[in-house]
Amino acid sequence: MKLLVTGGAGFMGSNFIHYILEKYPDYKIVNLDKMTYAGNLENLRNIEHDPRYEFVHGDIRDKIVVNNLLPGIDAVINYAAETHVDRSIESPEDFLTTEVIGTFTLLEGMRKYKVGRMIQISTDEVFGSTEYGEFKESDPFEPNSPYSAAKAGGDLLCRAYHRTYGVPVIVTHSCNFYGPHQYPEKLIPLFITNLLEGKKVPLYANGQNVREWIYTEDHCRAVDLILHQGVVGEVYNIGSGDRFSNLDITRQLLGLLDRDESMIERVADRPGHDLRYAIDCSKISDTLGFRPGVSFETGLARTVEWYRAHPVWWQALKKAGDSFVNK
Repeated sequence: MKLLVTGGAGFMGSNFIHYILEKYPDYKIVNLDKMTYAGNLENLRNIEHDPRYEFVHGDIRDKIVVNNLLPGIDAVINYAAETHVDRSIESPEDFLTTEVIGTFTLLEGMRKYKVGRMIQISTDEVFGSTEYGEFKESDPFEPNSPYSAAKAGGDLLCRAYHRTYGVPVIVTHSCNFYGPHQYPEKLIPLFITNLLEGKKVPLYANGQNVREWIYTEDHCRAVDLILHQGVVGEVYNIGSGDRFSNLDITRQLLGLLDRDESMIERVADRPGHDLRYAIDCSKISDTLGFRPGVSFETGLARTVEWYRAHPVWWQALKKAGDSFVNK
């Protein structure tokens, strides 16, 4: 099988590429990435000369680039996205064009070249915030940020292209990812690297916003199942059931890094900050047999140790760019 992975130089895309090449020795992967600030070819340095792997520097919004790559491709995994909510509030245009126009360009290419299937990697944020209960795949979208609205637009295009043209696409809605190689702007890598540098961690308001978390390896396993066994036209939620407030996460990180709460710096809350995300993952569990294999405690400890062991990787990124807080 030959896969086109978009956004493969980023955190989740690069983890998925490594996962697939290790599990399926006869698979080939083309990695299409625009190389924004969050793209990092160091994530893939150990496979850059692997004959099964090819990197293409390009934009999913570019019809010529996409159409040149799709012939001969068996499946597309669309990780390409602008992902950070704070950045979407400050500058929404790139989010709208990448998430909506980029997805449209891929779908048009899928339609033209009859590619076997496309997996759309999306977010639980499209459902909005809920104080109680869990969102099911069939629940309506109520996005509350430019980022989540843009993702919802791309997801709805996927639905429309399947219903109208029969394009074989599957949409996934995932909770928050975490693990090695994540750009140090999201809560977990930002807080870990700040604490390793002896800096305070910027916690929004009272820290009571709740998120669900899944370790990168488990997310790769879920996408692998959906790629090979998922039903086209369907939507699958991907989650773990591991839900914590941002303050809980902060306290766990303080404990792992032997720091106390004097390292917390309270900052003004984000505009329109969603209180709580929680998704019902019974569908992927019941139909595809997915079960997360890494507990949050284990995954968080692994993540801390990876950043502790790779200071050159994250120090260079933090020096080159600016850091925000978590979604």
